[in-house]
Amino acid sequence: MLEQWLAGLPPEFAAQAAELLTDLAHAFGETFVMVGISSFCAVAGGLPLGFLLHVTGRKLFWRNRAANAIGNFTVNVLRSIPFVILLVLLLPLTQWVLGTTIGPTAAAVPLSVAAIAFYARLVEASLCEIDAGIIEAAEAFGTSPLRIIATVMFPEALPGFLRGLTVTLISLVGYSAMAGIVGGGGVGDLAIRFGYYRYQTHVMIVTVIALVVLVQIVQSLGDWAAARSDRKDL
Repeated sequence: MLEQWLAGLPPEFAAQAAELLTDLAHAFGETFVMVGISSFCAVAGGLPLGFLLHVTGRKLFWRNRAANAIGNFTVNVLRSIPFVILLVLLLPLTQWVLGTTIGPTAAAVPLSVAAIAFYARLVEASLCEIDAGIIEAAEAFGTSPLRIIATVMFPEALPGFLRGLTVTLISLVGYSAMAGIVGGGGVGDLAIRFGYYRYQTHVMIVTVIALVVLVQIVQSLGDWAAARSDRKDL
């Protein structure tokens, strides 16, 4: 179908359209690499960190003011730094970890750090919405702390976790647009290099439309998953 559509265009427009589609596909591939790696790190690091902030800061089984203060300070520091500045600050870490600061994989390092701090706060907020009576009842039955986390807190807060992950994914798509500053590539870099610097307005318009569609898809899937996991609506 795509080839038939291109064949129906004038030769000069067909060549430009084919080149734009190729560049857009490559740019989306780089964006998916950055967002995919950082999303995995957000869940792997932000989920346990959010639990740690919650259980050490409330009157629960693992209350620890020192650990809570250190965790809160670290998360607040990372979230207070604008992502553009964080990109530059973490260049030495990226160089040490990967041996390079160029490419989508390298850009995923600062994206992952920002995503972990961002998602941890959303996880903590979701856990705060759990009815305290449910946890107290589980404790009264002598349930171990790890079992309470796994069988009570996690299922109760799962819809909030999924909604928070959806917000994180959409934010990462926006953050990834800044990755071109350090040679990360992606859709944002394509829009800036061609649409802005080379005054190719059609490239800017196409990339914006593509990003809008991508965000709508992510939001719809996130809302659907959260609704499916919400046991209150069953």
